[in-house]
Amino acid sequence: MSTPIESVATTTSGRVRGLAVDGIACYRGVPYAAPPKGPRRFALATPAPTWDGVRDATRPGSMAPQHVRRFPGIDMRPLLPETGWTGDHDYLHVNIWTPQHHDGGLPVMVYIHGGAFIAGAADCPAFDGTSFARSGVVLMTVSYRLGAEGYSVLPDAPTNLGLRDQIAALQWVQNNAGAFGGDPGNVTVFGESAGAMSIATLLNSRAADGLFRRAIVQSGHDELPRDAAVGRRLTERIAAILSVPATAAAFREVPVPQLLDAQATLLAQPLDLADNGRDPAYGAAAYGMTIDDDVACASRERLTTSSVDLLVGTTKAEMNLYGFSSGDLDAVTDTEAVARLAASHPHARQVLAGYGLGQPGAKPGRALVDALTDLLFRSPARRLALRHGGPTYVYEFEWESPAFDGRLGACHGLDLPFVFHTLKTAQGPQGLVGGEPPVALADAMHESWVRFAHTGDPGWAPYGPGRRLMRFGGAFGAVPSRLGEDEAPLAHTAAVGGRASDATAGCAIG
Repeated sequence: MSTPIESVATTTSGRVRGLAVDGIACYRGVPYAAPPKGPRRFALATPAPTWDGVRDATRPGSMAPQHVRRFPGIDMRPLLPETGWTGDHDYLHVNIWTPQHHDGGLPVMVYIHGGAFIAGAADCPAFDGTSFARSGVVLMTVSYRLGAEGYSVLPDAPTNLGLRDQIAALQWVQNNAGAFGGDPGNVTVFGESAGAMSIATLLNSRAADGLFRRAIVQSGHDELPRDAAVGRRLTERIAAILSVPATAAAFREVPVPQLLDAQATLLAQPLDLADNGRDPAYGAAAYGMTIDDDVACASRERLTTSSVDLLVGTTKAEMNLYGFSSGDLDAVTDTEAVARLAASHPHARQVLAGYGLGQPGAKPGRALVDALTDLLFRSPARRLALRHGGPTYVYEFEWESPAFDGRLGACHGLDLPFVFHTLKTAQGPQGLVGGEPPVALADAMHESWVRFAHTGDPGWAPYGPGRRLMRFGGAFGAVPSRLGEDEAPLAHTAAVGGRASDATAGCAIG
């Protein structure tokens, strides 16, 4: 590695100083909005104030307020912050990686992190954009408000502030991409989990029109937003814990650490997040987007005419991350499996029967995890693919992690070090990818994402009635990628009880 040298770029707020190493310039913690502090808490993001001179952008910026999120037995530090909030309110920022020498006009990729809308950061090691920059892309990662700060439903504040932050960041990208060699007319927004759910929602938002040309939705879809009444119930519960009115005026007076503690107390309690007996997050996320406002529309009719190129997919065993890391999957009984799913689905027993519940030798915990993988991720992602009006491509990540003696499988988030080509950050005895992950698989995924950003074509046939998708990896990663038939159910029909096969593209879960 060569000696870092200073690299200066000019943004709409002022000049920033980054560092260039081996031909790649990196700028960290560049603000796209003013710190959401004091009267700016629970309010729309405002443009970052201007500054004189050159602002240092050589060190990571602050993260959004959050507590540390642990997964026993797995080192998640590559994907989630190692520590909690540091007290710095200046966290609405962007990180940028770009070729040091360029002629401009490069495709731009903007990554929105996941974390169940309560955790995550733009600066995690696995999201290092160096490999993308080496591939001729300007790579940016974005921070946004989380939890109660970003998704409370209050009568005197805008809804979906975290999602609105992402829109503000994409507007900043439009105005500043050129300063880093990027083409604002060729922006691909991509994200995983909560970030992917956000992007899928933005596909249908007029507030995001013209802000991106392409979208990559990794382990996400557009069916997660809840009715505002559900979000209001959650907000009223945390207000009761704080003994304050459920208003933005009152919440602004609550110190951030106190609000975080109240949020932790809330999330440790049983919560009623169902609407008509069904929770679209299936208990995996309490906070999140709500409909119907000016940014998260309830109707998906606009998708039928979308001009945005879409790449969408999931890992094969998403919910393994939560099942095996919790340590109790093997101990789940039939009754417990039904009870867990019944909290968010009115026909739990019928659905679980389609995954083997009640059959000789079947493990109830395995049936529950497999059902939740389809209900929360695979099935709605495929419905999004069939609804989308623009060019659409689908993939499934199948390579299995060796963690937990191989039982972790192709779990949620496992694809990220392959996409970013940052495998070394996730290796180790408790690492997600183990000791010797297949570099050829990282090559294949990374190249497909880069090709999609450049051309809108990742390198395989579009998804359609034949439901063909790209499978990345295999049982032991022997095959980097191959075309195959999509096996994900499109619906879960309670009357039949089991895995439905093909169904109407727009059908609802249930």
